[in-house]
Parts: sequence; C-alpha cells; structure tokens
Amino acid sequence: AAQMFTQRKKVYGQHCIWYGECGNSTKVPEKKLNCNYTGPPFPLPDKEGQDLLQELCPGLVYGDNKVCCDTQQLRTLKTNMQLPLQCLSRCPACFFNFMTLFCELTCSPRQSDFVSATNFSTFDKNTTNVDKVSYYISQTFANAMYNACRDVQAPSTNLKALSLLCGRDASECTPNNWIQYMFDINNGQVPFAIDPDFSDVPIAGMTPMSNVTFNCTQSLDDGLGPCSCQDCSEACGPTPVPPPVLPPWTILGLDAMTVIMWCSYVAFLILFFGVVLGAWCYRRRMVTSEYGPILDGNQPQSINSDGDATCCETLGERFENCLRVLFSSWGSLCVRHPLTVILTSVVLVLICSAGLSYMSITTNPVELWSSPSSRARQEKDYFDQHFGPFFRTEQLIITTPLNASGVFSPFSGPDIHFSSILNISLLHQVLDLQTEIATLTAEYKGETVTFKDICISPLAPYNDNCTILSLLNYYQNSHEVLDHKDAVVNSDYHTHFLYCVSSPTALDDTSESHDPCMGTFGGPVFPWLALGGYEGTAYNNATALVITFPVHNYLNDTDKLGKALAWEKVFVNFVKNYDNPNLTIAFSSERSIEDEIDRESNSDITTIVISYVIMFVYISLALGHINSFWTLLVDSKISLGIAGILIVLSSVACSLGIFSYIGIPLTLIVIEVIPFLVLAVGVDNIFIIVQTYQRDERMPEEELHRQIGRILGEVAPSMFLSSFSETVAFFLGALSSMPAVRTFSLFAGLAVFIDFLLQITCFVSLLGLDIRRQEANRPDILCCLKLSDGQQEKSEGCLFRFFKKIYAPFILKDWVRPLVVAVFVGMLSFSVAVVNKVEIGLDQRLAMPDDSYVLDYFGNLSEYLHTGPPVYFVVEDGHDYKTPEGQNAVCGGVGCNSNSLVQQIYTISNVPSSWLDDYFDWVKPQSSCCRYYNSTGAFCNASVVDKTCVPCRPMTPSGKQRPNGTEFMRFLPMFLSDNPTIKCGKGGHAAYRTAVDLKENNTDVGATYFMSYHTILKTSSDFIVALKMARELTDNITQAIGPHNKTYSVFPYSIFYVFYEQYLTIVYDTAFNLGVSLAAIFVVSTVLLGFELWSAILVSFTIAMILVNMFGVMWLWDISLNAVSLVNLVMCCGISVEFCSHIVRAFSVSTRSSRVERAEEALAHMGSSVFSGITLTKFGGILILALSKSQIFQIFYFRMYLSIVLLGAAHGLIFLPVLLSYAGPSVNKAKVMAAHKRFVGMDSEQLVY
Repeated sequence: AAQMFTQRKKVYGQHCIWYGECGNSTKVPEKKLNCNYTGPPFPLPDKEGQDLLQELCPGLVYGDNKVCCDTQQLRTLKTNMQLPLQCLSRCPACFFNFMTLFCELTCSPRQSDFVSATNFSTFDKNTTNVDKVSYYISQTFANAMYNACRDVQAPSTNLKALSLLCGRDASECTPNNWIQYMFDINNGQVPFAIDPDFSDVPIAGMTPMSNVTFNCTQSLDDGLGPCSCQDCSEACGPTPVPPPVLPPWTILGLDAMTVIMWCSYVAFLILFFGVVLGAWCYRRRMVTSEYGPILDGNQPQSINSDGDATCCETLGERFENCLRVLFSSWGSLCVRHPLTVILTSVVLVLICSAGLSYMSITTNPVELWSSPSSRARQEKDYFDQHFGPFFRTEQLIITTPLNASGVFSPFSGPDIHFSSILNISLLHQVLDLQTEIATLTAEYKGETVTFKDICISPLAPYNDNCTILSLLNYYQNSHEVLDHKDAVVNSDYHTHFLYCVSSPTALDDTSESHDPCMGTFGGPVFPWLALGGYEGTAYNNATALVITFPVHNYLNDTDKLGKALAWEKVFVNFVKNYDNPNLTIAFSSERSIEDEIDRESNSDITTIVISYVIMFVYISLALGHINSFWTLLVDSKISLGIAGILIVLSSVACSLGIFSYIGIPLTLIVIEVIPFLVLAVGVDNIFIIVQTYQRDERMPEEELHRQIGRILGEVAPSMFLSSFSETVAFFLGALSSMPAVRTFSLFAGLAVFIDFLLQITCFVSLLGLDIRRQEANRPDILCCLKLSDGQQEKSEGCLFRFFKKIYAPFILKDWVRPLVVAVFVGMLSFSVAVVNKVEIGLDQRLAMPDDSYVLDYFGNLSEYLHTGPPVYFVVEDGHDYKTPEGQNAVCGGVGCNSNSLVQQIYTISNVPSSWLDDYFDWVKPQSSCCRYYNSTGAFCNASVVDKTCVPCRPMTPSGKQRPNGTEFMRFLPMFLSDNPTIKCGKGGHAAYRTAVDLKENNTDVGATYFMSYHTILKTSSDFIVALKMARELTDNITQAIGPHNKTYSVFPYSIFYVFYEQYLTIVYDTAFNLGVSLAAIFVVSTVLLGFELWSAILVSFTIAMILVNMFGVMWLWDISLNAVSLVNLVMCCGISVEFCSHIVRAFSVSTRSSRVERAEEALAHMGSSVFSGITLTKFGGILILALSKSQIFQIFYFRMYLSIVLLGAAHGLIFLPVLLSYAGPSVNKAKVMAAHKRFVGMDSEQLVY
C-alpha cells in the first residue's frame, strides 16, 4: 500500500506526450494521429470514457481517473483491440499483459517516463500531430507477455494465435520481434511509427515500462482463472507417456517364433526318424512286415480271426450301401431317360439364369468392404445424416521440371530462397490452369453443369464463390493481385506469400495494397494443405503446389450426384489432355478409383477369357481316351468335355440368377473368382466319372444303364462328400461380417452344390449318350456319320499307368516316405514361424492398372503432402451444452476440465477446431462480434454501423461469464450465421455451419463435431494405427465426459475408416472363417465317410496344413492379408477338399491287406483323376493370369491361385498318401465283408467305392 501511494504521488509529477486525436495518418488514411500535448493528465469527462477505461485498462482506474487519453482515443483503442481480443482473451493472463502494453502507451498518466515523441507534423495553427514515438519497454515485461501468450491457440484455424499477430509463424516469433511487428508502421494497423526499445535499466533518461505481469498459470485479481493447458503449456500436468512399444519377441537375439519352430522341427525329426528306424529294425526280425515291398495284389482283405465288425463299422457300411444304392438307381434312371433329364435340367437352368436380368453389381467400395452393421459404417451413416456426407475431392499435385528457383531480398532481414514452383511465371500458368478448371462445363440429361453448381460455398448466399484450396487464393485467384508491387519497401508476391503462410486468416497483409490472405470463398487456405515437399515450416522451399476442388456429395439425390459425376468426368478428361511442358501434374478425382477399377476389370477380360479357353481346350481334349490312331475320332470326347464345361458355367449362372432374384448384388470378386472355383470342383468330378468308366469293364449280361449306375454308385458318394463339404463350408463362411467374403461364400456355396446336382443328372445322361455314340462307332461331334465297325479294345490311360506303375510305388517306398514327411513338416514349421509376419492391409495402388494416372497421384501424395485426412470427433445427440458442467466437459479454454474433449484431443495431436470455444470468445461483451438490434432482437453484424445495435451481454461480472441456459441458445444461432469480417474474425458461419446440429427450433443442441487432422498417413499400417488410436482416444473421452445412464457417446470419423476397419479384426475374421470351414468339412466328412472319425481328422489336418502353408507363401511372395486374400483362402479351403477327400475315401473303402497297399491303390486310382482334373486344368489357365496388366490380378489371383493348386496337389498327391500309409484308419471289417459278398467270383479289378 505504501508503494502504491508513492507511485500515485509520482504520477502527478509526470506529463503526457499526447491527448486526443487530430489529423489522419498519411500511411493509413482511415486512422487518426494523436495530438501532441505535454501537459498533465486529465480526468475523463464522461461516463462512456470512464466505462471504456474500466473495460480496457482497469489498472489505470484509481483516484480521479486522470489519464493521457480522451474518450475518442479509448474508442479507437477498443476498435484496434478486437482482433487481439478474439485471439488472446482465451488466456486471461496473456490478454491482461497484452492490454497493459497498449494501455500504458495510450493512456498512462506517467506516459512521459517511458514514451517520447520524436517526430511531429502540423495539424492546424495551434496543434501538431505526433508522427513517431519511442516506447521504452522492460525486457522482463516483454518476455513475460510473450511467455504468457506463446501457447494460446486459435481453434478455428488449428494455429497458434501468435501466427496471426506476429507477422510470421509462431515458431519464429520472439518477444521482441512480436512487439516490433505490432508497432511497425508498415503493418497497416499502426497510424504512426512506434520504435520499441527494450531494456531493464533506465536508458537515455527514460524508465522502461515494467508493470506487473501475470503468468499464464496465475488467476487475475478480478477472479478470472488461469489459462487452460492447451493455451498454457505450464498449466499442463506431466505429458502422458505412451506405453513403450513392445520390442520384438526374440530368443538369443533371433526371432522367437523362428527359434521355437526350428527347435520343434529338429526335435520332431529326431523323434520321427528314431521311431521309423526302430520300427524298421523290429520288423526286420518279424516274419511279415507291413512295410515290405508293395504287391500288385487284387485280393480283398481276408475275413478271419480279426473278429466281428463293430457297431460303428456296421453303421458306416450300411450308410455307404444306402448311398451306393441310391446313386446307382439314380444313374441308371438318368441313362434310361436322357432326353427327359436333359430337357428338365435345361429348363431349370434357364429359369434360374433368368434372374440375371435382375442382376446388379456393387462397385461402391463402401458397400464392398464395410458391413452395414459395422461400427465404422454406422458412424459414417450417423455423420452423414446429421452433418451431410463428406465432400467429394478433386485434387491436383503440381511440380515443375524447370530450375526456376530464386532468392528474394526483403526490405529488412536476410535473403530468402524460393523454390522453382513458386516462380511468378509458373504461378501465373498454374492460375490459368486453375481458372480453366473452374470454368469447365459438363452435360447431364440435357442440362449444363458448371463447377458453381456443385462446388462448396461456405458463405452462401452472402458469398457464392467456390472453395478452392489453392495457394493462388492468397492472391484472390487474380493475376492482377499476383503482380502487386511496392517498390519503396520491396513488397511483392513474395512478401504476401510469407505473410499469408504465417497468417492464413488475415484480412489485410499490411502492405500498401492491403491484400487479404483469406480466400475468395471466405475461408482460410492453410499452407500445409496447399503446398508440399518442404521441411518444417519452410514453405518457401515447397516443391509442389496442391490444388483441391471440394465438391458437394449427395446421399440420396441421384440427380445431383449425377451432375457431380458428369463434371468430374469432364475434369478428368481435361487434365489428362492438358499439356504444359513447364508443369508436371498428378491428379485424382472422387470417381477416379472406381473408374480405374472398372477399366481394369474390362482390360482383364481378355486375359481371363484366354485363361478359361486354355482350360476348356485342355478339358475337351483330356477327357477322351484314345485307344489307337484309327479310333481317334470315335474315342474323342470333345463334345462331352464341352458339355461338362457348359454344366459348370450353368451352375455359376444359376447361382448368380437365384441370388439376383432375391436381390443380393454381385461383386467383382464373385464374378472373377467363382468360375475358377466351380471349374476346379466341377472338372475334377467330371474326370472322376469319365475315367472311372474308361477303366471299368462291363460285366456279362450287364446293360449300359446298369453299368453307369454301378459306376455312379461307386464315385458319386466321393463327389457328394467333396461337394457337400465345400457347400456347407462356404455357407458357414457367409457368417462373416465382411460383405465381400459373405457374398462370395453365398454365391460359391450354391454354385458348387448346383454343379454337383447337374453332374449326377444332366452329365450322366450326356455320358450315356456319348457312350452309345462311341459303341455305335460314330465320330465325336459329327455323330450323324457312322464309321466302319472295328474291334474296340479298352486299355489303361498313360497317366493312370504312370500313377499305378511308377509314381505310387515310388512315393510309398520305405526310404521315400520319411523324406516326404520331413520335407512337409519342415514346410509347415516354416509357415507357422512366419504366419504372424504376413502384412495386413491392401495398398490401394495395387487396385489400379499398371498404366493408371492414379498411380502417379498416389506416389506424389506420399511424397509431397504434409498432413493426413481430416478427422471429426463427433459428440452424439444428448450432451447438455447449456450447463457449466456440460460445457467444461467439452471446451478447452479457461475453467474447462483438464480431461475435456478438446484438451484430450490437444494432448494427443493438435488443437481441434472448437466451435464452443470460439463461441465463448465471440459472445464476450468486450467483443464487437455479438450484437443485436435493440428494437427487433435480430442479429447485427459487427460491420454494421447502427446506434440501435447493442452488445448481446452487459459489461458486468455476470455478463463476462460464459452464457448458460436459454441465453446460450439465444445467441448460438447468431454465431453460426455470422460471417467472419475484419472487425470480427470469430464469426462461425464459414467454419462451423455444419458442425452443430441445432434441433427443436433452435432451442437445443443435438450432435456436434470437433475437427482436427491426422498426421501424414502413407502405408496401410499407418491408416490402421490411426483408426485404432482415434477410437481409443474417443473411448477415453466418452468415459471422461461422463454420460452416466445416457445413450450418447463420442466417436471419431474420417473418410477412410470404413475401408480400414476390417483390418482391426481381419486376423479374427480369418481365423473364424477358416476355422468354421474346417469344422464344417470335418463334420460332413465324418458322416459321409461312414462315420470314420479318424479319416475325417486326417482330411481336416491336411487341409489345415495347406492353409498354414498358404500363409508361408503369402509372406514369401509379399501377399498381404485383406478381404481379397481372405476370399482366396476360403476358396483354398474348398479346393483342398477336392485334393484330399477323394484320396482319403478311396483309402477308407480299399480292402487291401496293409496301409501301404491301400494308400497305393487309392493314389493310383484317384490320383490320376485329381491330377488331370484339377492340377493340369488349372495350371495352364493360371499361368496366363501372370500376363494381366492388373497388379491385383498378378498378386492376389496369379500368385495365390498358383500357390493353391501347387500346395493342394503336393499335399493331396504326395503328403496325404504317405500320411495314410503311416496313420491311416484301419480297414472297416463290415465294408470288407460286404465287398467280399458283392464281388466274389468277379475277375475284373475293382476299387470298392
């Protein structure tokens, strides 16, 4: 108190340097100069002045309020402080210190202690103007003011406030250059020059201004609290330390899985070879050996002292016999009535295929990859319904091959390097290009569509200019503005660029031209969105320009969406054909990816057709068994092969047609994959039927229909086993939540089953007709001709003889079998070791053709862009913003919770654009933003000059508090309709018009969002991690804002979430789908193999090995795990049944004396059919896929299909017979007895089926 009294006494010994306003400034004509005055201070004469002094400079309110300024000067001060008020008042300590700097300069009664007038000009005969002053400021005060303000944020711009007030980026702002910039006569805001001198000791007889300052962590004397964490880093608690990244799991410095699997493999080899060697030594001493030479015996298992068949064996035999009798009778019926069966089949196929007229193909990536019930899809729908769909994006990334860089020498400071793309000549050329694009027109249904018809205009209807996020918008998209120069201070487009990249929301660049930085559309263009290829904030070194044309998206308005698509098509064609040797352009449109996928599909039609033609030709030729050259035309089965192929295609058409009737849309995956799958399954069955007949001899007195019926009774149960297993597995795969997998599983399951039905009906009838043609000695195709009769002899085919005489005996040799086991277990061990190393995701570049323009765009996107996609943190309807508790849970300013929504987002990334915080700044009574007409209550914009416009809230302690209740809702619609102006930059129309969903006639707030940006995302793993982290953050926010017993929550939304959500659960989905498929195969195999549990286990185990080895191949061949590869893995599961089930069933019904002999017989009889029916058929067709232009075809179809066929053939024809020879099920005694009774006395070799 004593010190204050001394200071007040000293005040009256000082004098003013000015008082009142006189002439206009020559530098800023719209502003006034102060009148020179060197007398004592005056008390303010009127209440308005006293109120203004209390509002602006409460530190000068004491005693008789004598000051060195009049009421008009205080009015001017208030007007000049509007922008700082809106930017800095979020932090009370910062704004108090800032106002102290200007209050002491303008009104302090001891002004002459630290301000001296140095230049004057004449106003009239008796008065002079003050043209220049020196302001002595304590360095300690300057530092304290800067430290209190350096972290203050500007929420609507995602920038720090100092970036808007310092004339440069906040990172380059210092206490001294900030104050120097604010006092610079060239900044367009100061009417006279102010030279700041910084010193903590008296200098030149002056005592530097060193008033008391507040730290941002301190509360003010008037009760205002400390600044929030995001506006004051010192107010934050300890920075959350992210959990340490788990180091790779290693053992002795090596990958743990690799070490474990190597050790396991070595242990297995030691144990296995020890057992094999011990068994061999033991059996050498025995009289008989199951591991002796393989005998080519035909005798069935003798029935002697082995005992009676068990109940389970008897049940299995009876079930087998029922299937045999059923299929035998059915086959006989089909051969006896071929025309009836064929015509009925054709009619049913036509009826089912007619559904193709209702066929619709889904190319929408959202529908293809995201389930309607998924979280991301539901959140996208919620966002679209409440805020409108995310806009469509047309984007150019422009670089230059020229070396046109230069150096700019500013009026003060060092030289600044500017990159080539920022050369003014190139900027003019880019502006020409931008203007041409903005004036493009398209035709849609006879209407002309312009860019204005579909563009986003945030300030419409007041300003209908389209949003174009481009560097040229700093120059108002004008060649004239781009050429503005001021030779006196060397100001040109360089200085404007430097100003705008640091203050993109500025409405005046403070140059002689007073050019704004805000775009013509009324919003800012942030430099990180318009520039690329720079480091840090060195925007002048940017090597790329990014121009973005946002376009309205439409949910349910196909007409408006059609107009946007039509304009985008013109845009793509224009840029494709644009030619400028000085500019290199990479571009993309919203429709580009879908268009390129369609083009890719069309371009691959030729490759697919050639692939299928090769398979068709092979099938047609390989089915025939040519006994001699003279019977070539008769023995050929080209027509039967073609008929078999048509049956396969008919089954696909029926499946597509039936589901089209139901209304289930197709996908490109279904169209491309299912024919391949059904061809593999169907052709295998065709080869089994035909080749079994070719090896069979008709019994005496046996008619043709009985022979074919008997053959079908032998092979159809095996066909039924494989087909039904696959059908059940695929249908259970439809339980997947992934639309692409679910759709594929449905279509594939039905197609496989229909194919089986057509094979045992239509194909059997056609086979009977073809045999009659052959027996009548009529040539294939030209069956109307009859050749001279010749003796028909049957002989074994070359492939069958090879499998029977050479391959099967070799594979099952005593020394070969252990090697086979060792090799395949080694492959399994390797695959298990790398299964967790398979990459997850799908590089979107792979979906594009090799020659796609979009590939260049993706490359430039990764190389040049400096920010990721926008992310919206959505608060669902239900939160109460009208109460202090509800506000504190969300906002980020003074008094807000330390774990509020805005604060948590700020802690993790950067400051989100917060409509709530900007609304609180906008509605403050000190601001000129919130006013209304006193007579009508309607909103009155800050730029309106009308005495009937009054502030929304009184300048009282309660008026300075945040609005609550009905007052909150009264002014919120005004805020959301207010366009930002130079007098009020906080208007919310441009930034927040879609961020707040007002409801109940503007009486309550519904859903809202707070926008931020992801960091740069380049790879699939980046996108997946970003989604995962955003969800974890919003889960924490939901818990923190405490919606107890309420139904709303907070969730993140970004445009890419619906595509990448699948990868959060892809491992689970893969395990679930493959596990369910294996379980289905196991159950069906158990039943249809005659309740032989062990046989079903061996089938399932071998298929599981194939699947695990597929993961090993995927790791080796850089095939990532995603929906496409998952579909292929599900298909692999189905095709593997074909490779395994026929061999196992043949083994289970064989009656040879030992496992080795039974395995040999099964391999000899079924191996050749499996090899020729699947392996050879597919091999030629797959190789053609390698020639595809599509990268996705080369990787996910050629590589995976080839792996499926090779692994399936290797396991089915090499490993499985060896496994059966070691651990196959024992012979079924009931089946042996039934076979003995059935075939006693027969001379022909029979494989009991």
